[in-house]
Amino acid sequence: MTTRTAAEFKGPVRPTWCPACGDYAVLTGLQKAAADLDLDPDRTVVVTGIGCSGKLSSYFNAYGFHGIHGRVLPLAQGIKLANRDLTVIAAGGDGDGYGIGGNQFLHGCRRNVDITYIVMDNHVYGLTKGQASPTSDKGFKTVTSPEGTAEEPVNPLLLALAAGAGFVAQVFSGRVEPLVRVVKRAIRHRGFSLVNVFSPCATFNRVNTYDWYNEHLVDLDADPAHDRTDRAAAMARVLEHGGLVTGVIYEDPDRPSFEEALPGFPREPLASLDLRLGREAWEEILAEYV
Repeated sequence: MTTRTAAEFKGPVRPTWCPACGDYAVLTGLQKAAADLDLDPDRTVVVTGIGCSGKLSSYFNAYGFHGIHGRVLPLAQGIKLANRDLTVIAAGGDGDGYGIGGNQFLHGCRRNVDITYIVMDNHVYGLTKGQASPTSDKGFKTVTSPEGTAEEPVNPLLLALAAGAGFVAQVFSGRVEPLVRVVKRAIRHRGFSLVNVFSPCATFNRVNTYDWYNEHLVDLDADPAHDRTDRAAAMARVLEHGGLVTGVIYEDPDRPSFEEALPGFPREPLASLDLRLGREAWEEILAEYV
């Protein structure tokens, strides 16, 4: 039984998101999930990128690393590979993860390092004052697209499934209990886990609001016919509902993580190994070039 409380994961910095921002619920949900899982703050790392969501690492009581735009996943993967005994959680926004970080996202899915990636998807660039993001709906009007966006939106669930992710889920920040349940399941999953969170921006997105999501979302966790172990079936359900689904979309519990599949990768964390070369080894290497 866990002895920790969500309050233990409350960071020293007071959140400064806009009132009604969905990211508050994501932070609260992550804190509750960490307490339920009895995570040790000293053995947990939260890696964040650029954007409103990037502040989360300052608000969560654990080790934190605030990286550069689009590079959350390589940082998180590097930390996990250096010390596989750590619980590593990456967090970012839809612009950070599916825009400039899109290439890193695809390869993170297929590489399958044992990290959890929580994306706060508000369908807009909030920190830079309301431009269209990769997930903005076609026709979405912003300050830089006053006649509406011309591009089709990215569907992160389909991208993750096509790229080979072993755990793909989506939740809504307006429903904290399911959010906590899914995040816990994602952290426990062995390998790369994506949790895309519909996290409304109350300041710059007046279309995809809390009420809008409550009217349009379909909960696949409540559907006994949904087979979350069938990748093709999962993709079909996402397409059927236009991506507006919540719950665990797909899960492969048997796929080994990158650490487990990499030949010769030691079980002992690299961070604790003595990787220094002795004089004899140095001289042997130098002899090859002299």
